[in-house]
Order: sequence, then C-alpha cells, then structure tokens
Amino acid sequence: MLVIVKLVTVFMMLIILFFAIGLMTTAKPSSRITSTFFSNWTSNLDEAIFSILYSVENRPYALLTENETDKLSYSRYSLRTFANIQFSDFKSFIGKELPGFSTYEQTVIVASEQFQDVTGMFHESGPPIEDILEDREAVDEEKDPSEKKEQQDLTEKVVFLYSSHNRESFLPHLPKETDPNRAYHKEVNITKVSERLAEKLEAQKIGTTFDKTDITTILHEKGWTYGKSYEASRPVVQGALDKNEHIQYVFDIHRDSIPYNKTTIEHDGTAYATFLFVIGAENKQYEKNLKLATDLHYLLEKELPGVSRGVITKEGPHSNGVYNQDLAENAILIEVGGYDNELNEMYRSVDLLADVFSSYYWDAERVNK
Repeated sequence: MLVIVKLVTVFMMLIILFFAIGLMTTAKPSSRITSTFFSNWTSNLDEAIFSILYSVENRPYALLTENETDKLSYSRYSLRTFANIQFSDFKSFIGKELPGFSTYEQTVIVASEQFQDVTGMFHESGPPIEDILEDREAVDEEKDPSEKKEQQDLTEKVVFLYSSHNRESFLPHLPKETDPNRAYHKEVNITKVSERLAEKLEAQKIGTTFDKTDITTILHEKGWTYGKSYEASRPVVQGALDKNEHIQYVFDIHRDSIPYNKTTIEHDGTAYATFLFVIGAENKQYEKNLKLATDLHYLLEKELPGVSRGVITKEGPHSNGVYNQDLAENAILIEVGGYDNELNEMYRSVDLLADVFSSYYWDAERVNK
C-alpha cells in the first residue's frame, strides 16, 4: 500500500512539473512573469557562489581557490541572494522603497565632462494614458526659425524617424501647465523635433521618412499602459522596414523627463538642448547600435562640447532592454532636451545633429563604395 502511495505521489509531482513547464514555455513573452522573477533573483547572486558550486565538481579548481573560499561570508551572500542587500551598495537598501528608483538603473558607457552625475542621465516617466490624452492649450512660436525648405523627392529613404512617446511636450509651450508629469500635447510635441531633423537631413541629400503615428492613441485603444509604448510602436518600425529595403538607420526620438539644468548648455550666449543616446543591451544588434551611438556622441562633442550628455545602456528586469533596436543594425533611441526646453533650443541642436550625421553618413557611403 505504501509503495502505491509513493508511486501516485511521484506521478502527481511529474504531472505538476510538466504542467508548470508547459505554462512557462507556451505563454506569450509579455505574460511570462516568471522570467522577470528569475532574472531579478539570479542577478542578486554573487559570482563567488557559482565559484563554490563549480569547485564542488572540479577538485583541481577547488584547490586553486581554497584560500579565497575560506574567506567567504555566508551571511553576507545570503543577504544578497535572498534580500538583494549589498553592504557595498547603499541603493540596495532603499531601491525597493522609493517609487521609480529603478528607472535610474543604467550603465554609463561614455559621458560628457559636463554631465558626469547620474541625475543628469535618462529618466522615463510613466503617467496615466488619460493624462496624456487630455486636451491642453499649447503655443508653438519659433523664436529662432530657419527657412523651411520643401522636402525633396529622394527615392531612397535611408533614415526612418519615429517617436514611441510621441506626445511628449514642453512646459514653455503649455502656458497653463506647470507639472512636468502633465507635459504632453497631441500636436505641439517631440514629433516637431523629428520633423525638423527630417527636413535638415533631406537638405543634406539624405532620404528620410518621418513617421507621424500617434502611439498614445494605439495604447488607449488597446487598453495598454504607458510602459507598453515600445510594444505599440514595434509594428510601426517593422512595417516601415518591410516596405522599404533601403532603410539603414532607425531613430526613436524622445525628450527626457529631467529638469532644464540637466538638458541644456549655453554656447556664446545661445542655449542648446542636449542629447543622450540610449541603447538596449538585451538585443542581438546591441554592439552595432552601441557603436553608432558612441560615434555620434564623439562627433557631437567635437563640434560642441557638452551638447551630448553621453551614451547609456539599459537592461535587466526593470528596463525594456530592447527598445525595438533588435529590428535593425543602426537603431538608437535619442533623447533631445527635456520638458523645460523650448522648441527653438531643440531645433538648434538637431540642426547640429543633422550636420554631424550627414558627414558620418556620406563618409560611410564613400567607404562602402
């Protein structure tokens, strides 16, 4: 009788195990909550723990590391493994207690001398969709306009511009708004900066497509939160690439959610919005995308020191980690200014970016030929 009970127990455990594996492997990627859990948990494991486990199976290795393993503090590693508390990292004590703190988790690849502080880097806010869709009064006055030339009919469109957060706007252009978390508008927004960049690139004989898809409306129609903006914009990018085989560069244009002193520099008494290049470190095109961002950073720094804050990468369970950059070899996310900047400050900067990128592009074309 006891044997039968044991067999039934083992059989039931096998059924439960296969059922659990089936759920994890057949669920849609966006629904696999377990992947985030395991990714977060394993990132807390100290490297020394893996060294200990390996030494159990490999005796020569164990002898080589014997002196080191004797010094291990098991209480310290237990705290790190099960509570994510690291005595060498103060933020591990407060990271889970402060809302939005995890959005500052990023790796700085290269930074301008003017912006070494982490608070001068990248922060994405996530307001309710209803707040973004709300109608607001906006003023669009170009204090430093340049003559707009008609876009040329260039047959090969090699640059694709879009904005996953297309309604990101600017407080100076929203006269009745003072809250940065409500700096959004359906018309006066970051897409105007993309449009300006497209015009300048076309003037440099670089065929550019400027996409005007309202990603916020897609989120609203699907009942998605702001955090799914990149999922909503993904079909837009994929569709553009499918329709046009000539596209070589894909730029997702944003404005940052940090204050004026972190997104602006002055040169000869003129204000310029700064750039920040963001690369998702969890995609197959990571190295090529990172190279492009780094090259553009240094070229901008050469033209106007400080206009590029730097290049950062994002990865881990609390970040998107991809940003649709897996779809193309030269896909990057570019932050231009912030919620406190005026459009004319951003226009000056993208004019400079257009000049720098034009030189970069045509040099690459000559090499390829």
